[in-house]
Amino acid sequence: MDYQAIRFDIQDHVAHVVLNRPGNANSINADVARELMLVAIDCDENPEVRAVLIRGEGPMFSGGGDLKTFAKKGDELSAYLKETTTYLHGAISRFARQSAPTVSAVHGFAAGGGFSLAIASDLVLAAESAKFTMAYTNAGLTPDGSSTYFLPRLVGLRRAMDMALTNRVLTAREALDWGLVSRVTADDELVGAAESLACKLAKGATWAFGAAKGLLHRGMHESLETQMEMETRAIADAVRTVDGRAGIGAFLEKRRPSFQGH
Repeated sequence: MDYQAIRFDIQDHVAHVVLNRPGNANSINADVARELMLVAIDCDENPEVRAVLIRGEGPMFSGGGDLKTFAKKGDELSAYLKETTTYLHGAISRFARQSAPTVSAVHGFAAGGGFSLAIASDLVLAAESAKFTMAYTNAGLTPDGSSTYFLPRLVGLRRAMDMALTNRVLTAREALDWGLVSRVTADDELVGAAESLACKLAKGATWAFGAAKGLLHRGMHESLETQMEMETRAIADAVRTVDGRAGIGAFLEKRRPSFQGH
């Protein structure tokens, strides 16, 4: 597919997803959201994809919703937002549920929907100068893009309330301290570090990654006994996979495993 608002390519089992509206702060409208959803489906369906790297072109990751476009919709804005969020939420759901891990590389601002997209990733790398803010209520709007699901799970309800109601801006180091990001790098090392991490993940046990992601998400609301039963079933299924058998063999033979992703 010929994407217009994003760039998408696959290299060495890593899907590179680049928000490509630098002149518009990589803001999110229905076109961007739809292309993200189609890319996410492509990644989920393509066995060659074993990791996903999301970043933004230009001076920032994403400034959030495209308010200029929103303002032009008039009485049609409510329907337009339902369309846009349906696409965006579909993309985030696919990225979260697929086996291939998703890495976001954040520079500049990650605000509003851009903030939501970033923190929904499995791993988040931030440049030293990066900033994180929800921003929604500053415009009289409410959060979307899964942020009300992930944010309180990552930072706790009290801090999530602080971000949602005051639109507090977090530095990269504050975001690391709060648990919003995984690692902080020098600005000029961000892309290289994110690509290196994505490549490392792409060589890993993709099926096991997906099963581990699912267990961690479900563990937030299941009972202890139910969660342990799901762990039992998952590890029993893992040893039936090519990578599960290869991993055990490599450990016993004291060598590095060569995983195939299944």
